[in-house]
Amino acid sequence: MTTPPDLARVAFATDLARHGDRPAVLTGERALSYRELAERVDDVAARLGTERRLAVLAAANDIDSLVAYLAALTAGHPLLLVPADKPAALDSLVAAYDPDVLLRSGGDGTPVLEERRPGTRHELHPDLALLLSTSGSTGSPKLVRLSHENLASNAEAIAEYLAIGPDDRAATTLPMSYCYGLSVLNSHLLRGAGLVLTDLSVVDPCFWELLRQRRATSFAAVPYTFDLLERVGFEEMDLPHLRYVTQAGGRLAPEKVRHWARTGRRRGWDLFVMYGATEATSRMAYLPPELAEERAGTIGVPIPGGAFRIDPVDGLPDGELVYTGPNVMLGYAERPEDLAAGRTVEELRTGDLARLHPDGLHEVVGRRSRFVKIVGLRVDLGQVERILAELGVTAAAAGSDERLVVAVEGEQDTSLLAKLVAESIGLPRPAVEMHAVGQLPRLGTGKVDYPAVAALGAGRPAAAPPGPRAEGPEDVRRILAEVLDRPDVGDDDTFVSLDGDSLSYVAASVRLEQALGHLPTDWHLTPVRDLAARSARRPRRLVSFLETGIVLRAVAIVLIVMTHVELFTLQTAHVLFAVAGYNFARFQLHGERLPRLRRQLRSLGRIVVPSAAFIAVAHLLTDDYTWANVLLLNGIVGPQHLTSQWHFWFVEMLVYVLLAVTALMALPWADRAERRLPLAFPLALLAVGLVSRYDIVDPGLPKPAPVFWLFALGWAAARARTVLERSLVTLLTLLTVPGYFDSTLREVTVIIGVLLLLWVTALPVPAGLRRVTGWLAAASLYIYLTHWLVYPALVPVSPVLAVVASLAAGVAYWVLADRVLGGLRRAAARTGAPAEETPLAATPGPR
Repeated sequence: MTTPPDLARVAFATDLARHGDRPAVLTGERALSYRELAERVDDVAARLGTERRLAVLAAANDIDSLVAYLAALTAGHPLLLVPADKPAALDSLVAAYDPDVLLRSGGDGTPVLEERRPGTRHELHPDLALLLSTSGSTGSPKLVRLSHENLASNAEAIAEYLAIGPDDRAATTLPMSYCYGLSVLNSHLLRGAGLVLTDLSVVDPCFWELLRQRRATSFAAVPYTFDLLERVGFEEMDLPHLRYVTQAGGRLAPEKVRHWARTGRRRGWDLFVMYGATEATSRMAYLPPELAEERAGTIGVPIPGGAFRIDPVDGLPDGELVYTGPNVMLGYAERPEDLAAGRTVEELRTGDLARLHPDGLHEVVGRRSRFVKIVGLRVDLGQVERILAELGVTAAAAGSDERLVVAVEGEQDTSLLAKLVAESIGLPRPAVEMHAVGQLPRLGTGKVDYPAVAALGAGRPAAAPPGPRAEGPEDVRRILAEVLDRPDVGDDDTFVSLDGDSLSYVAASVRLEQALGHLPTDWHLTPVRDLAARSARRPRRLVSFLETGIVLRAVAIVLIVMTHVELFTLQTAHVLFAVAGYNFARFQLHGERLPRLRRQLRSLGRIVVPSAAFIAVAHLLTDDYTWANVLLLNGIVGPQHLTSQWHFWFVEMLVYVLLAVTALMALPWADRAERRLPLAFPLALLAVGLVSRYDIVDPGLPKPAPVFWLFALGWAAARARTVLERSLVTLLTLLTVPGYFDSTLREVTVIIGVLLLLWVTALPVPAGLRRVTGWLAAASLYIYLTHWLVYPALVPVSPVLAVVASLAAGVAYWVLADRVLGGLRRAAARTGAPAEETPLAATPGPR
């Protein structure tokens, strides 16, 4: 179809310039006016061309994604939104729909546009504007087809009942690829209001600093968000500009609605409880804030322009809620041919069972689809959850024709709870399966992930009562919570976002691989929800595969100790500098600049504190060390000739390098350069490091051992993605390492280490040695520290015993340090001190 769409309807995208120099987008570091935003949108729209094409946007909460979204709407190109952090979902939808154009954030203010063909192979209906995944189906080929009228009418309705004005500023607490998060953007742009654009979590203090700095007047929340708000002390925060908080994305318990409504009244802001669905372009109803306390269990009234009716359902006392309005979707798409279809849906059958009260307020009392038949009995899954809620247990229920599967949070007597539920609803006890989990599995929207709940019972006989469980997918949150000492692990969290670093990476990786099978190479950047979806059922194997960096750390530290004991000579310490650079790039360069800086400083603290503590003890027990060693300054103040005071040179050099790169990355220009040129940036640092490696400075000037270039080489290895890029780093390794050391074997060892990081993602380890390898790698720093005091006394007895004792002492100090630092962190939490104020926060530990 060639009829052009009616773009005048989406004024929030096509008429941005009318708001002039008012601030449109505000981030932590920049502000963009509506005029400037309009210019960027027009530029990208021109690049997209005038022929309508199907585009896919890998969307993040950043300026590039916002510009790409608005440009596609402005130019009339139907757009499919996919979360930028879900590459598997992107690949799946690209394969299913074969888009003409791919859009993604460039990180420099200019969206990346990848044309897959000059024109289009699709027949696109003129009304089609946007394609969104249905709730909980990211990556599924089933999409919601939304029109320009859908977007415009819903934005107008929301702006009307929230009374959004040009002085309002909304903080983006939800992803723009989620219909709720997108509706915040649309409604505020429509009224010339500001967007405080961020991907920070509400548990991050930087989020609240940004809200105050940018004078945000509102933010959106899903039910799970309010659990997080309780943890961070939101109730008592001073947010003088906050006008209202909206809630949708699932039912918030009435008592919590009342609590937060009272809190808002006391603190000067309103709570808007809302009800919606992707199929209705997000919103269908809202509860006026003045009724939130009195009528907390209702969803309120239809949005302006919308209407409800309740259709009877056979055999049930309550009917199904049906919505009509201009925001009802065109219909679903399940294949590319569906994009040519016009409207196939006139009203939205919500699937919710509802009641209409005399005062005109609607109340949702259950779901038609939340009923299952088990052994011939009709079971209301919502009722199961309410029974447990009355007992003070947070639960999620799923089921099939064979069994009822219930997940309950925390340490619960699952046998007793299963018996109570079975008796309450009349089911045989063997048909009820109860699982205790650290936290209920949730989708990125904060809603309970019911398929994941159902999966807890997959493969179990219906009559088998639950028994002891090995680690499996449901334990991903628990593993990360234990390893990182973080009780707040959520579905959207990743190892990196939870402040994981190279010290905690080993413990987490080994346990997760044991629970889930072989891990993907980017597991540290993969959300918990996606990791939990991996199957844990793997056949027993004689050989396991561990990530190359982990194996190199374990092997290197063992060889270092064996070399010092003089069993043989194979020096591997310099390989670890390349591994350190590799890990720095993987764990310490994600997120916004200031939160990342705090994470880097905490990581430094995890090295400095246990090192200085142990060296202080060594100084007191022996005459070998000085206070310069304790303060990690021997590399600077000397002596310059080799003595026992140089024993800890590796730790000192590592700290110096990490301090230097942390300070560098705190600079805004360096931050921007690294994001824009992820490989060229470490190669430039490599060039700087080679100045010291080749001694291109005054030889009379004191300087530390030139190891920075090896760190930069490892950094570049982590950033090399393509075969060409890896080949370039390989060539640089082969050119720069030879000639530096006085031993050809040592040079070959370093080269092999770097090439393994570049080309091999995992190395085989005997299955029986997997945990031992993990312990050695995680404790490598501690082994290096302690072995200087352990092996000299044992070498005369047995060199092998000296090696074993040195390794065991290091692992023991690792365990001790974890217990002490973890205890300090928990004590600080009990006294109310924020973890971000101490470098001891989130200290990893063995389990």
